Amino acid sequence: MIEINNVSKEFEKEIEHGKTIKFYADDNISFEVKDGEILGLLGPNGAGKTTLLRMIAGIMKPTKGEILIDNKSYDTDEIEVKKSISFLSGNTKLYKDISCVELLKMCAGYYEMDKESINKRIEEVVKRFDMNSFKDQRIGNLSTGQTQRVGVARCVMHNPHNYILDEATSGLDIISSQVILDFIKEEKTKGKCIIYSTHYMEEAENICDRVVLINKGKIIAIGTPKEIEKDTKTTNIRDAFFKLIGGANNEME
Repeated sequence: MIEINNVSKEFEKEIEHGKTIKFYADDNISFEVKDGEILGLLGPNGAGKTTLLRMIAGIMKPTKGEILIDNKSYDTDEIEVKKSISFLSGNTKLYKDISCVELLKMCAGYYEMDKESINKRIEEVVKRFDMNSFKDQRIGNLSTGQTQRVGVARCVMHNPHNYILDEATSGLDIISSQVILDFIKEEKTKGKCIIYSTHYMEEAENICDRVVLINKGKIIAIGTPKEIEKDTKTTNIRDAFFKLIGGANNEME
């Protein structure tokens, strides 16, 4: 289980002539993600999603509030918490001059897996993400879809319990997208805890048990897609989002 309790992140930016202002990228965010649940995190660019995910993954520290992963915090159990998570960042770059298998071995080594376990896990992951035809190719020679599959594969080598996924299918063809989405749904059936951030609201409706809609650093709705649609008298999450913010023009302010 992942718990986000009253989390805020404050930044400072320069506006003019050396003057600065402080602002909250995320402001008093609270929700929980249960084991065996896929929770979608939805919102436009600049809404605070990436900052929030980085705090949940332990890359950034909240200005206020608390994050608990399986009842443990980064402050007291950082190594144990990080062993239990997988974080897929939307802008992660992979080494171009090594093969897929070499990358998977390297990532497994970070988690101190023994050689026998590494080789067995690589076989499982290569098969699951349909990577056999290109597993020994240099990553720099792969297509976008193949590279993204490798990116997800490296995140699951240590068989984590908690997933923090940022734009896992962004820009992918339909086949590569489906391979990744099917994997996520399978992990849910194993009792894994999954946060799934995406710009594709229709995709979130199909895969997520509940969604958190976030705009300008604040949560504007939490619930199942059907609950939010019912509350806003709409028929899909996209329309519900715009109903909640008062239209597209208000989002741009």
